[in-house]
Amino acid sequence: MFKQILVGTATSACNITIHALIMVTLVQAARKTSTMFASRPSLRLIAVMIGTVSILMASHASEVIVWSLVYAIIDAAPAGTDLTYFAFVNYTTLGYGDVVPVERWGLVGPLTAMNGVLLFGWSTAVIFEIMRRAMHRDFEV
Repeated sequence: MFKQILVGTATSACNITIHALIMVTLVQAARKTSTMFASRPSLRLIAVMIGTVSILMASHASEVIVWSLVYAIIDAAPAGTDLTYFAFVNYTTLGYGDVVPVERWGLVGPLTAMNGVLLFGWSTAVIFEIMRRAMHRDFEV
């Protein structure tokens, strides 16, 4: 069990690092857009939100790829399993149950889900904050 927790913690730390780097970049980019579309605040809000959500979706997809690579390294799923699919199902907590980890790696799925839930929550908070700042700047007197 210790090995599973160690692998899950290390993979989560890698994904948290990826997410933190992307979050810092997003916040900086959102601040720089304050001069763009100055006469069209609605257009600026749309551009900021599309960019923010698109980048976060790509971030989450790359974090799923990290999990699928780890699954491949540790041989966590039955032979012939699409590891990216398996990682997406775990990371998003979808939990179809059509693929389950091999017995010795049974905790990897829940650790992946815990990582995904936390990073989705973080993303949601940043989306809300970027939107709040943009709306405050553009639509409130």
